[in-house]
Amino acid sequence: MRIIGVDPGVAIVGFGIIDTMQHTMHPVSYGAISTTANTPFEERLLTIKKNITELIETHRPDVCAIEEVYFSKNVKTAMQVGHARGVILCCCAEQGVPIYHYAPTAIKRAIIGYGGADKKQIQFMTKELLKLKKQPKPDDVADALAIAICHHHSVQFNR
Repeated sequence: MRIIGVDPGVAIVGFGIIDTMQHTMHPVSYGAISTTANTPFEERLLTIKKNITELIETHRPDVCAIEEVYFSKNVKTAMQVGHARGVILCCCAEQGVPIYHYAPTAIKRAIIGYGGADKKQIQFMTKELLKLKKQPKPDDVADALAIAICHHHSVQFNR
């Protein structure tokens, strides 16, 4: 199964694509889609749409695993991330890619075994699980790969 994991954002959208077979996982592609702060918001969303669509068309994932928007004290930021997440969901739906949603605590539990794990623990385990030489940067990329791994573990557990 090919999984695209997505860590939604406006300034940075992390993505990680992995291939899985039974209990093995192999990274295919990972990186970040970046938008600049001085660009009009709707153009930033369009950049995200174009890039996600291109990733889906190029890599043909079987499923998309995406992080749910967690509670934020900054309502404006949460709303903007929600808009970006909506664009990503529409891209997947448009391309016929089934979508699975994961809470941050579920992702941490799947990677570390503890829902309160910190970012450094997630980044380290993601690197180890995928046998990467270096830790993916920025953090959003490691998070996206962790989301893809979370989905793989979820599928394995529910068989």
